[in-house]
Amino acid sequence: MEKFKRLKNEGNDFVKMGEYEEAANKYSECMKLNTEECTVYTNRALCYLKLYKYEEAKRDCDHVLQIEDSNIKAFYRRALAYKGLQVRKKNMPGI
Repeated sequence: MEKFKRLKNEGNDFVKMGEYEEAANKYSECMKLNTEECTVYTNRALCYLKLYKYEEAKRDCDHVLQIEDSNIKAFYRRALAYKGLQVRKKNMPGI
């Protein structure tokens, strides 16, 4: 549990510095220790949104909503992911 907390805090620090790739990696390590902790999924979804990885962000939010079906952050970030995917689709030629 200590290691989980340390990794999560390191991830949070990376987010504050705008280092989203590093933060996502820390949150991924957290998930190996605890798959039920929703905050690391919503935090990683935030990182993915910042990195324009909308499909990955949506997947993390879907996972959270299977565990906590009323998680506001997951709903909000999933909506942002859907919006990002729509914009990307609109801007791609031939789709």
